[in-house]
Formats: sequence, structure tokens, C-alpha cells
Amino acid sequence: MSGFRSAFSVFGIEIEYMIVDRTTLDVAPLADRLLTEAAGGLTEETEQGEISWSNELALHVIEVKTNGPRPRLDAVVGDFHAAVRRINAMLEPLNARLMPTGAHPWMNPDRDTHLWPHGNDAVYRAYDRIFGCQGHGWSNLQSMHINLPFKDDAEFGRLHAAIRVLLPILPALAASTPFLDGRNTGFADARIDVYAGNQRHVPQITGRVIPEPVRSEAQYSQVILEPMFRAIAPHDTDNILQFEWLNSRGAIARFDRHTIEIRVLDAQEHPGADLAIAQLVVATVKRLYRGADALLDAADALDTDELAAILRQCVKHGEAARLDNTEYLRVLGVPGVQTAGEAWRTLATMSRGKLVSHREALDVILNEGTLSTRLLRSVGQTVNAASLLSTYRRLCDCLAEGRMFHAGG
Repeated sequence: MSGFRSAFSVFGIEIEYMIVDRTTLDVAPLADRLLTEAAGGLTEETEQGEISWSNELALHVIEVKTNGPRPRLDAVVGDFHAAVRRINAMLEPLNARLMPTGAHPWMNPDRDTHLWPHGNDAVYRAYDRIFGCQGHGWSNLQSMHINLPFKDDAEFGRLHAAIRVLLPILPALAASTPFLDGRNTGFADARIDVYAGNQRHVPQITGRVIPEPVRSEAQYSQVILEPMFRAIAPHDTDNILQFEWLNSRGAIARFDRHTIEIRVLDAQEHPGADLAIAQLVVATVKRLYRGADALLDAADALDTDELAAILRQCVKHGEAARLDNTEYLRVLGVPGVQTAGEAWRTLATMSRGKLVSHREALDVILNEGTLSTRLLRSVGQTVNAASLLSTYRRLCDCLAEGRMFHAGG
């Protein structure tokens, strides 16, 4: 085990963005052309200095991620901003640009989905054959992933317990997707709502989004991976999908690289906001991880269905979600709060000394609401093509210029 990194010694960040037409902001399937120009030849992934660029599945999505593990979260914001600026410059001659947030607000996935068509795309074709990838939960979702390492089973068990208990309220911090199909969905985090059901006829793959409590690699395989592989096998006779990355829970263990990947965070308006959220999430996970054994035992004793119910409330209502599970609040360390927004403000206060570099972005989120809330205020009561286009143009400018989005302009 000596070759693996200890918990919280390094971090990995991945952020997905939409490529859109510069004029209309409709999705633009240009990822292959972008990657070809950057790499000097057709490729699914290219290392561009400290940041790698890649595509998975949908041709209008580009993923930018740390090129290997990094020791400090606050040191990577500039690298992500530089990547965004360069990508936008390369897209400009194609009359395209990057759009942030977790989902395109008016994309028609039945009409606008274009899957990566090049090279060995057997995995994508298998997903499309089994599930049908022309849907919001497949081709219209962009997220920020946090990868946290663990050295051995002991670290894995504690890290998994800490992450699992925090997952339900993450949409109350990071929701950015109130609109789909050109309308107000009624969900703060419509991305997670559709994501939770996109593999419903093989439910073992996503589970309840909240993972089951496990404390070792062997237990994880027995409880999560093996049932998933058995369930997919009749649909996947060529064994193309039977790997641990098939797991679609909100946090997944990657034993091939000894990390846990947190996946329920919507992409924000610019990388500084993403990293502000990441820093608060990591600080809170670390506090839970370093808590008493009895606290983590209590965390794992929380019923998965009860945690999934909290998640659904936060997906629906964002920071306004009511929290009335007293045992959950006790384990989280925020007894007495009434809403998920209050919980996050309390958790941020508890970690204030560790969040100096991203305090301004975090203050906007905690004081003005999630990006979802701010988008709803900006668009207003009349949700139509004009109001969405105006708001999302401002949002694209925020990404290009590296600044926070305010509902009032």
C-alpha cells in the first residue's frame, strides 16, 4: 500500500463545460475539433500544461481537469481560468464559446445529442444501446468532481463514511440547474433529478445515489459492485461495461487509483466558485473523517433511504430545503439548524480559517443563494427564449471573465 497517497494529501478536480454557439447559445458539437486543434491530431484527451482537456460521450461537452493529483486546492484556480480563456479563444473562430452550469437550459436532447463518433467508441455505443443516451440525464449534464485519495482500507472506511453523510446536502450548496427544455423545472437541481433516473431499468447501477455504508474494498465489492455487475450482465454480454466506473452513485470508489470521486456537484459560473465549493466540502469531510470513531459509526448507521430522502429535498428546494432529521444533524455537527442553507453557513463558519482564498465566492453562494437561486431571480417570472438567452449570455461572460454571477446584473 506504500505507493498510494494518504487521505487529504492531494486532490483532483474535474469540471465539465458546454460548448455553445456564440450567437444563439445552442449546443455546438465541436469537442472533437477543439481537441484535434489543441493536440495536433484527433484524440479524446490531451494534456495542456497543468490541465488536461477531454471529452466523454457528448460532442458538445469538454472536461477540464487537473493533470494529476495536486497538493493544494487553492493553487489550481488560475490554471482552470487559463484553460477556459484558451479554449474560448480557440472556439471564437468557430463562432462558439463555453457555457457553465450543470445543464443547458433549452437543449433538446432528442434533436441535439451527438455522441463521440471516433476511434474505439464501444463503451459509448454499449451505453447508448442499453440505456439510450439521448436524454438530459446522459447528454445534458455537466458537473464538478472532487477526487480524494485513500491509502488503505482503514482510510477508505473513514473517508467513505464522511463523504456519504455529507452527500445529501451538497445540492443545497452547488445546485445550478433550475431550467430544462426552456422552462422552470421546479427543481433547484434538475440535473440530479434526471441523473437519478437515467438508468432506472438497471437500478443497481445508481442505487439511491447515496451509496450504501461500507468500510473496506472487499465489502464495497460485495455490497455495491458485484450486484451491479450481475444486473448489467444480461444487457452487456461482451463484458464492455463491467468495471468499477459503471457505478453511478453520487460518490464512487475508484480502487484502480485509490480515490473516492464525489459526483453530485453541479458546475458553477466560473472555476473560482467551483473551487470555493470544493474547499468547503473537503474541509467538512476532513473534520468528519477526523472525528471520533463513534461519530463515523453513527454516520454509517444512518439509513440510506433516509439520506436519499434528504437528498431529494435538497435537489428540489436547494438551500431552502428543511432538515428535520435530528440524528443526521447531530452527526453532521449542526444540531438545531432548520434548513440546508443554515447548515452550510454553520459548516462554513466552522471551517472559516481554511477558506480564506475563496471567501468572496463562497460569501456570494452562502448569502445570495445557490447559482440556481440566482438564475431564477435573474430570469424572473417570465421564462421564455428571450429571458433565458439574456441571463445565460451574462453567465457565459462570468465564465470568460472569472467573476461571480449576481441576479441583479
